[in-house]
Amino acid sequence: MKDKERLFPCIPATIGYLTNQLRYGFVGDPRRSATTDEVALLLSDYTKSSKEFGDFTSLIIFYETPNDLKETYNVEMFEQLFWEQLSGLSDIDDMEWPNQIPYDPHNPIWEFCFNGEQYFMYCATPSHMNRRSRHFDFFMLAITPRWVLRNFNKNVAFAKNIKSQVRKRLETYDSIDIHPDLNSYGLKDNFEWRQYFLRDDDSSLSKCPFHQFIEKE
Repeated sequence: MKDKERLFPCIPATIGYLTNQLRYGFVGDPRRSATTDEVALLLSDYTKSSKEFGDFTSLIIFYETPNDLKETYNVEMFEQLFWEQLSGLSDIDDMEWPNQIPYDPHNPIWEFCFNGEQYFMYCATPSHMNRRSRHFDFFMLAITPRWVLRNFNKNVAFAKNIKSQVRKRLETYDSIDIHPDLNSYGLKDNFEWRQYFLRDDDSSLSKCPFHQFIEKE
């Protein structure tokens, strides 16, 4: 975030960091079921207070990532851990899924919800090597409320300019082309879940692993 020569692509995240609007949480090994409870507690507390932190806030979750996890898990295995985390969070969510958000992840306006709030999820792992914008030394989530993104997009010209700069930074930051799944929320050809976890190549899942939640009563 502080590197002045190799600029981190996500400009809004950098603004949030430099203005102390980000909030941080530390939890256990993502393979432990109890860790999901830890994340749920942190996210619940964050949801209640997020609007006090500023228009560029996000919750950053750092998972304990032992050496055996770093050394044996590839990108696809971390991807599975990621979806297990989201499914586990939904299983213990005390609040109803918001009425305006469909259950089906293959609907363009679907996105992950918890505690009545819509969230954009970003996952980074130690196994991402080509897509350095998704690399971190530990398994990590950056969770951004939809209202933050909605406010950002209110100034159309400003948002368009920032998004253009982000793409330019991605071209030099990553050693691979911009992933084809990067898109804008609400467009008919966009599915948010495909952007949550970008693989280290251009491939993507054809079906959202979160699909079992469609059956939630």
